[in-house]
Amino acid sequence: MARTRGKDSLGPAKKGGRRRKVVHVFTEGRVTEPEYIKIVRERAGTNGIEVRIANQSAPGSQRKPINLVEAAVRLMREEMRVAKRSGLEKKYWPAVWCLFDRDQHVHIDAALKEAREAGVEVAFSHPCFEVWRLLHHKSVTGTFGGVCDMAVARLPFGGGAANIKTVLPEQIPSGSFAEAKKRARKMNEAHAEHVPKSLRDPYTDVFEFVEKGLGITAY
Repeated sequence: MARTRGKDSLGPAKKGGRRRKVVHVFTEGRVTEPEYIKIVRERAGTNGIEVRIANQSAPGSQRKPINLVEAAVRLMREEMRVAKRSGLEKKYWPAVWCLFDRDQHVHIDAALKEAREAGVEVAFSHPCFEVWRLLHHKSVTGTFGGVCDMAVARLPFGGGAANIKTVLPEQIPSGSFAEAKKRARKMNEAHAEHVPKSLRDPYTDVFEFVEKGLGITAY
């Protein structure tokens, strides 16, 4: 995966100027997650955070969770060195997030551990990101057995969408974030704390990325 070029790195802020916090995001999906991010940011309005999809041009072979985390850790270290060297205020220090799913991937636990130890944030869904999309419409009960198609089938627009990977604004009801977050928390609480995230079916903490990463509390 290509590394961040100099033009994307944080340089020293101009004297007297204000610095916007930069959030770098590595997404497993090439389309779904970036489109979701774009839609909710446009709906929520400007909030002083600059979001960059760090692996926008990465091939599918480099989008497995462990690959995302390894690239994110490298970028995190690089950006933090620059931020500290330039004397950037802590409130403007960059953040790095990874968004990935359980699907049928291997090394999920290793990826989560590596990210945690390096200070890289992760938004994780089981079995896939569509669980989070579904929660904007209704509560999720039962399990999916790790099969994403079962989650897709429950989407109210799943049968009619020409391409389920494409996210359309009308698929995210206005004002639905608070209820989706509430439903997600209730769903997640059904799993005991000692159960690894990789085994929590269903599960999603994308709402934490929305609030902590994007700085959005409503849309």
